[in-house]
Amino acid sequence: MNQRYADTITALGTALIARVPVLLWGPPGQGKTSVIESLGDDLHFHVETVIASLHEPADFAGLPMLDPANSSTRLLPPAWARRVAAADRPSIVFYDEISTTPPATQAALLRPILTGWVGDLRLPEGTGSVAAANPPEIAADGWDLAPPLANRFVHLDWTLPADVVRDGFTVGWPRVPVPSVAPDLVDKATVSAKTLVGTFLRARPELVTRMPSSSDQAGRAFPTPRSWEMSARLYGAAKAAGFSDTVVLLLLNGSVGASTAAEFLEFVRRLDLPDPQELLNDPSAYVVPVRRADQVFATAAAVLTATTDDPTPDRWLACGTILAKVADAGMADIAFLFARRWSDPATRPFGVIPTADHLRALGPILTEIHG
Repeated sequence: MNQRYADTITALGTALIARVPVLLWGPPGQGKTSVIESLGDDLHFHVETVIASLHEPADFAGLPMLDPANSSTRLLPPAWARRVAAADRPSIVFYDEISTTPPATQAALLRPILTGWVGDLRLPEGTGSVAAANPPEIAADGWDLAPPLANRFVHLDWTLPADVVRDGFTVGWPRVPVPSVAPDLVDKATVSAKTLVGTFLRARPELVTRMPSSSDQAGRAFPTPRSWEMSARLYGAAKAAGFSDTVVLLLLNGSVGASTAAEFLEFVRRLDLPDPQELLNDPSAYVVPVRRADQVFATAAAVLTATTDDPTPDRWLACGTILAKVADAGMADIAFLFARRWSDPATRPFGVIPTADHLRALGPILTEIHG
């Protein structure tokens, strides 16, 4: 199978386990609908196809109706949403042709895609959202995608290579690989990914939000707090599944944009973080890299996260030792930031008290919190 196509369908499967809405961009007739339907068959999911361009805003926002019982207005959900709610298995809602929907309908799509609410009906937990669009220059009566809607998706470019078409007609179409990964592993990897994102944005605050400079770019991926949160979930899911760096790059390109994604991944590569579990096992071995504030920040965050995941007395004390080392190295701002949570009674194991070294190095923050 063509490797680019294989990586794209792997990225699609990763987005589904990360519960991030996906938007597939490509010319008409490229099998976008077919691949979603085959995906539903493989997963035993109900697939509800909604041709967005054929619907009115009320088909996504709900139809206002007066409820005479209490003299209030209800937003009645459309038939497609009721079918999803009534399905006896998980569902994928496939919003097709969204680039041919007018701005008013695009605005109505925001709530179902982001929150799962359609009128007064909430779609079942775990309902996936996948959309498809033709680029505006080749779409029938196409519209640029509004930035608020575009920012709710991970964007993947979709084409069918010639060898995939050839093999599809002769031996069968390739399936979308949806990784079987334990949810707790995905959750842990996502927490680690959020640490990396937070560390990166501490160094590059101007990339927290960067609005596109042109209308065509506004309909694609760009960084905002929302898309960074999606990036962390996608990065964590891909890493937990053991997927390649190419798949990770596709996912991050599609959520925060190519240039920002490349900068973030280079930043992560250069961090060269130590294993937080090894540090907690032997905190005395940690040598603070005083010229690498970015690495120190990420290490402190990772150690604290590992401690709160399993807050045994020994691990809590080890975490305090590492934070004390950071403070002693002249990075009290970093140490104090994480010491706030470390010393919180909700985090500290019952009956454990800080050591003399903890009190010496972290005394001001402990005094501020506990008096």
